[in-house]
Amino acid sequence: MAESVALDPVDLKILRLLQNDARSTYRELAAEVGVAPSTCLDRVTRLRRSGVILGHRLALDPARLGRGLQALLMVQVRPHRRELIGPFVERIRALPESLALFHLTGPDDYLVHVAVTDMADLQRLVLDEFTSQREVARVETRLIFQQWECGPLLPPAPGRQASDAG
Repeated sequence: MAESVALDPVDLKILRLLQNDARSTYRELAAEVGVAPSTCLDRVTRLRRSGVILGHRLALDPARLGRGLQALLMVQVRPHRRELIGPFVERIRALPESLALFHLTGPDDYLVHVAVTDMADLQRLVLDEFTSQREVARVETRLIFQQWECGPLLPPAPGRQASDAG
C-alpha cells in the first residue's frame, strides 16, 4: 500500500482546484490559494514527484463518439491463475470499448466498464470478446442509465479514522 503524503491546507486547495480544472495556470492557482506563482509551481512539482498527482486526463464523451450505451460487465475467470490473468487483462485493456477494468474480490473476478454503440454491439462484445474465451466462466451485464462524477478526492480530515466514515 502506498504511503500517505503530508498535505497542508494550501496543498489541499491546489489539489481541489486542479481536480476541478486541470488546465488552470500556475498564476490562476496562486491567486486562488494566496501564494506566489513560483511557490505554487514548487508545490505542484512536489505533489507530482511524491505521486499525489498522477497526471492529466482528457475526458471524452462516449456518446458523441458514437458509443452511447455504457454497461458494467461482471466477469468470472476460471481457473483464476496468474498465467491466465495477465493475458486476459491485457486483452481487455486493449479493447476500444473498455473504459475501465477492476480486479475484484468475491464471486466476480473483474468488473469492466464498457461503452458500445447499441445493444447489438454489446451482445457482439460479450459473445466475441468475453464468453468466447476459454478462461471466462461467466459474464453478467448491467446497463448504465446515468453516471455522475464524484469528488474531489482529498485525504480524510485530521483525526478522522476510516471507520468514522460510515
